[in-house]
Amino acid sequence: MSQRRGEGRRALVTGVTGYIGSRLVPALLDEGWTVRVLTRDAAKLSGRAWLDRAEVVEGDATSRATLAEALDGVDVAYYLLHSMDSEGGFVERDREMAQGFGRAAYEAEVGRIVYLSGLHPRAERLSDHLASRVEVGDLLMASGVPTAVLQAAIILGSGSASFEMLRHLTSRLPVMVAPKWLGNRIQPIAVRDVLHYLVGAADLPPEVNRTLDIGGPEVLTYSEMILRFARLAGLMRRTILTVPVLTPRLASEWVGFVTPVPTGLAKPLVESLLHEVVCEESDIDDLVGPPPGGALGFDRAVTDAIAGDDADPRPEPGTVDPAHVTAADPDWAGGGRAAGS
Repeated sequence: MSQRRGEGRRALVTGVTGYIGSRLVPALLDEGWTVRVLTRDAAKLSGRAWLDRAEVVEGDATSRATLAEALDGVDVAYYLLHSMDSEGGFVERDREMAQGFGRAAYEAEVGRIVYLSGLHPRAERLSDHLASRVEVGDLLMASGVPTAVLQAAIILGSGSASFEMLRHLTSRLPVMVAPKWLGNRIQPIAVRDVLHYLVGAADLPPEVNRTLDIGGPEVLTYSEMILRFARLAGLMRRTILTVPVLTPRLASEWVGFVTPVPTGLAKPLVESLLHEVVCEESDIDDLVGPPPGGALGFDRAVTDAIAGDDADPRPEPGTVDPAHVTAADPDWAGGGRAAGS
């Protein structure tokens, strides 16, 4: 039997109560990594099936002492922290946290940082949220620790906020009046493939310190995704009428009104749709290899996601396909609790 890739090495995962973090921990454990997690509240991990296989450090990621403890002896650190609210000061908070994390990782002689950021066009003015995520990646790459900034658009999987917004809009609105920018091109990616690239990025050579675009094999408009989701979910055909003026603020309030996705979370998701987000390169496939069997297309990714919607009770992350809704996901995620047909 070949040695597992993480055998004898330690990874730190931050953002472990979030969508990607909760799924990344079992993926790393399955590859033989010794996994340490950093969380502000260890009680929130009490139900995780992988808890007895991981080390837990409780504390704030802004504390130098906490970071020194969490990063001690770490080979690769996964930075999955960013604000998804609209409260004032999030840009400064995220900037200071990234700078502190990068400094602590450098002092601890961490071998690599891996950060999941947002896919974005390079020559356009970005929203505050997306621009902040880009800045965080730049700060981590400037830390002196080799950093891989993986940039993804919509992540397809139950529990993903962007996927849940797509699901609930499609399920609840047979006819919708939508902004014209729903015609912008997007390159979504299955959560299974995001995890493949995140795990693989740990093995990048130290000279790799850069952004890497990750995406699925198809480029679609949001409108096309709505129509295809409806077909795959067995819903009646949706009708989409576009209007030239609907500001992101009004659009996010509309999303928050007609779906269970919180308005504060809907705002950065809606703002990301103002841009065409298509991969400009696919270098990561040469560096770490493509997902086994190739990246999943939209239809397969959605089919995998909704296949687990009726599970009751919800399964633990790592015990089912990562595309399925899990006990770590918010109550408003998952089609089994969604309305409409």
